[in-house]
Amino acid sequence: MSKATIFGKGNMGSAIAGILSAGGAEVDHIDTSSEHAAVTGDLVVLAVPYSAFGEIVTKYADQLAGKVVVDITNPVDFQTFQLAVAADSSAAAELATLLPASKVLKAFNTNFAGSLTSKTVGQNPTTVLIAGDDTDAKNLLATLVADAGVDAIDAGALSTARELEAIGYLQLQLAFGKKIGFTGGFSVAK
Repeated sequence: MSKATIFGKGNMGSAIAGILSAGGAEVDHIDTSSEHAAVTGDLVVLAVPYSAFGEIVTKYADQLAGKVVVDITNPVDFQTFQLAVAADSSAAAELATLLPASKVLKAFNTNFAGSLTSKTVGQNPTTVLIAGDDTDAKNLLATLVADAGVDAIDAGALSTARELEAIGYLQLQLAFGKKIGFTGGFSVAK
């Protein structure tokens, strides 16, 4: 059985916990009230705002070494509502630089919690796009997602994370602009 640790208990952290649990993983959470928590999972999901990366890396870098670390963020500066990373980079690339001994993936940032919970986007199944440089890490996450009844697609190398973040950003703009609901979003029809 796989074991996953999720940083964050918000809507996304809870929805992802549901997916991973349904896929067969044992899940535990670490949040701001977790004073001296240990990272017990081989799969770690950062279901936190982009601005929390620094604190998590400072506190847990040693415990994250050798683990699969999933970045779900859309690095948006909510004061300017612009992406907060350089156009030729991504939050996931920054995280990989901060955690060189971890296997960093980008996933779930093009999903809303509602579509993960319902496992549908309109009439289509929810699709989780996964980018990363480690094939085994991507396969681990894709298997858990697929075993939960959600589609998973390998979106390519970690460098693809910048495109995934652009899609996530567009989706957020549409949702905040009330063009789509937070239960909707993008899906991939096969």
